[in-house]
Amino acid sequence: MVDRIPLYDRYKTGEIYGGRRAAWVPQPRQEEFMRRFEDEVLFGGAAGGGKSDAVVAEALRQIHIPHYKGLILRKTYPQLAEIVEKSYRLYPQIDPKARYNESKHTWRFSSGAKIIFGSLPHPKDKYNYQGQAYDFIAFDELTHFTWEEYRYLFSRNRPNGPGTRVYMRATANPGGVGHGWVKERFVTPAPPMKTIWEKIPIQFPDGRMEVRSTSRVYVPSRVTDNMALMENDPAYIARLASLPEAERKALLEGDWDSYYGQVFGEFRNEPDHYGDRKYTHVIAPFDLPRHWKIYRSFDWGYRKPFSFGWWAIDQDGVAFRILEWYGCRQGRQDEGLEMAASDVFRHVAKLEAEHPLLRGKKIIGIADPAIWQKDGGISIAEEASRKGIYFNKADNTRVAGWAQVHERLKFGRDGRARLYVFNTCRDFIRVFPAAQYDPHKVEDVDTSGEDHICDETRYFCMANPVPAADRESNENWRINPLHLYLDIKKGDLR
Repeated sequence: MVDRIPLYDRYKTGEIYGGRRAAWVPQPRQEEFMRRFEDEVLFGGAAGGGKSDAVVAEALRQIHIPHYKGLILRKTYPQLAEIVEKSYRLYPQIDPKARYNESKHTWRFSSGAKIIFGSLPHPKDKYNYQGQAYDFIAFDELTHFTWEEYRYLFSRNRPNGPGTRVYMRATANPGGVGHGWVKERFVTPAPPMKTIWEKIPIQFPDGRMEVRSTSRVYVPSRVTDNMALMENDPAYIARLASLPEAERKALLEGDWDSYYGQVFGEFRNEPDHYGDRKYTHVIAPFDLPRHWKIYRSFDWGYRKPFSFGWWAIDQDGVAFRILEWYGCRQGRQDEGLEMAASDVFRHVAKLEAEHPLLRGKKIIGIADPAIWQKDGGISIAEEASRKGIYFNKADNTRVAGWAQVHERLKFGRDGRARLYVFNTCRDFIRVFPAAQYDPHKVEDVDTSGEDHICDETRYFCMANPVPAADRESNENWRINPLHLYLDIKKGDLR
């Protein structure tokens, strides 16, 4: 009888399932997540989709194998409390002999298998897992983690013995320090539910080459997929709908382009307006008038990416990012090319001598003052000058610099901005809108994220400041406690 019940009703029949009492039955979208075959699966997008429940249950899949070890991660241990509580409700029902060691944050099952709860509050903490092997690894709220942390734990995902399946799972909502790389890895490359295949070339010690494939997929989930929550708390969806726009789009709609904590939420990429340049910051390239000034902004990086941006300014002071070189490893996020400075500037000199947008132009360089530091040797600035590349020291004031960037991003009443980006500047378009506010410095960009393009953009804007103008802006600044809770018309506010 159970198999004949429609899939969307099965969660209501959890007491009897297949002739036995079921401790937990996945809802339809959770079941889709748990059926996926890929090496990596991201589950989520919006809040309230039942993501954590699915991960807690998924970790149980191989507990009948004595040498199986699963790992469930949150950024900090206090954030694990809810997941541990969920495990207490489920795991003893699955295996009455299972025991939880609070000091080791580990469930041990009657077979000998283990499920461990871990955290990575600081980047260096990833080395706490050095030498360990986990057949199953799950990240709850993946956007709270950096790419380096995820990549390192990727290397810990290996079998502890024969017969186990080795794979990784993650949940996430939009926003957080890892938003950019998570979106780039799981959301951008393919539509939801479509497998992303990546070919990995491998060279063996004997010189033999082989290409192998890895797979990943994004499984979206919304609160409307969590029928148990919708039934138990019908008002929850209304609370999500009442949030400010950015939070509502992220947490209710699962929108990866708008989320709470986004520094440059006003940035717009509207392909339909690439030609008329209205209400979009990304535009189609065009031939530059010869009299426009050209600038080169630069943020140095070795293990982290370096970033060059070339800008043109018209007679009205409007800036156009016309070209860029972002020194990031292909297919990696926030990982530098590790190029020597001399090689970097040799390439820049060649580019500026040959590229049709730059050839024969006087270029004004602006860079982070840190490149003039010698540190006992030749400074980065000196290395650049040896290749004929010169810079002025940028005004490195951070908060005022971000204010200048915001000022340029504002749209005028004619729908025009004072900062545009050619649609060929793909790294800017990927990285810039993903910048997050620092949780400890509320007006500053979080430097633990991929901030290099943002920094060199700030250097350029501070070298070419614009005055505040009568431009369209978000009216939400007028919403204050008086307006919210008293019957005062907006027109009466001063």
